[in-house]
Amino acid sequence: MAEDDWVPEACTLPTVEQPLRRAEFDDLFAQDILTVTHESPQRVRLELRADPDAAARAAGLAVKETGCCSFFTFELSMTDGKVALAISTPPAHESVLAALGARAESRIGAGA
Repeated sequence: MAEDDWVPEACTLPTVEQPLRRAEFDDLFAQDILTVTHESPQRVRLELRADPDAAARAAGLAVKETGCCSFFTFELSMTDGKVALAISTPPAHESVLAALGARAESRIGAGA
């Protein structure tokens, strides 16, 4: 799976809508993500700007994504003035998560 094409075959989002969703993730990665930590092959943690709008964008995107890629689990946390979005997946979808994490890393700061 290529870094720029991390949408899995298991995704039920209509094909025509997939580039739009990918653009939403790219915008989140470029505007709001500070760091990406690969905690394990099945879990990636994205540290976001400590901003209510950034947290809201991440939460909204997580809700949308679970509607088409139900194998993802998203956990949004806010503690000690920090905001993080942890994304996990079962072993069968580790490559999807790795590609998503790589895409996030490649887009950090691209919107600045």
